[in-house]
Amino acid sequence: MTAVLRAQGLGKRYGKRWALRDCTVDIPEGHVVGLVGPNGAGKTTLLKLATGLLEPTTGGIGVLGGRPAAGPAQLAKVGFVAQDTPVYAALTVADHLRLGAGLNPAWDAALAKDRIARLGLDPAHRAGKLSGGQRAQLALTLGLAKRPELLILDEPVAALDPLARREFLQNLMEATAEHRLSVVLSSHLVSDLERTCDYLIVLVDSRVQVAGRTEDLLAGHHRLTGPRDRALPHGPRVVSARHTDRQSTFIVYGDASAPDPAWTAGRLNLEDLVLAYMDNATAERRTALEATR
Repeated sequence: MTAVLRAQGLGKRYGKRWALRDCTVDIPEGHVVGLVGPNGAGKTTLLKLATGLLEPTTGGIGVLGGRPAAGPAQLAKVGFVAQDTPVYAALTVADHLRLGAGLNPAWDAALAKDRIARLGLDPAHRAGKLSGGQRAQLALTLGLAKRPELLILDEPVAALDPLARREFLQNLMEATAEHRLSVVLSSHLVSDLERTCDYLIVLVDSRVQVAGRTEDLLAGHHRLTGPRDRALPHGPRVVSARHTDRQSTFIVYGDASAPDPAWTAGRLNLEDLVLAYMDNATAERRTALEATR
């Protein structure tokens, strides 16, 4: 597997506070990768380290075989749409395209012009007068027209209404297929990832809890429900557990095709899977804190 992003023991500290610590992850090429986790998990910090906007405190990170932002050639390989889809309010749409052409040696003017026309954006309109969805589409256009090998998007649709979010993600999928991009999409909206991503990374407390092809992860995880007093079948690895007075429910990874007849096996959707790993990480953190008291 060729990695477009590889982090080893990566950490970033602000004063005494660690925003990211001991993060190790490989992100494969040729996929639309969903990076998901709770607020404060370190997603934005990881992506800013990948784009060279931040320098690591500890560990190392490589992107497309080089150090992030290490010169014009490396910068040209990566497109980035930040969380607030930044554009310049006082500049027109056309001004943004001229700026992009001046800053990016591989700028595809025809692609940018065509996308703007298909989106129905008036080149003479100032960005500050556009809707949130239109600003996000303009930012995506700028990212695509520089013709990157890797496109990084940090929660680009978090502030959009459902219709604008759907349109943005549909445009992203079309562009990814057309230009054969590797994409890393950070989001806390699992439904967005379910529609767009074929590879998933769950990041909690700056640690990767699970990573893999989405279809493989869903096929390999199961929900087992049975009596509270009945032993769980041996074999699958327990990801998370919940109990009532009479019933236990486990999310497990591994073969659950022939469990004890007392247990009922069921499939998971992507949200079930993500929440199970987040719940597990929270339980482990709680246990560790209690052990120090």
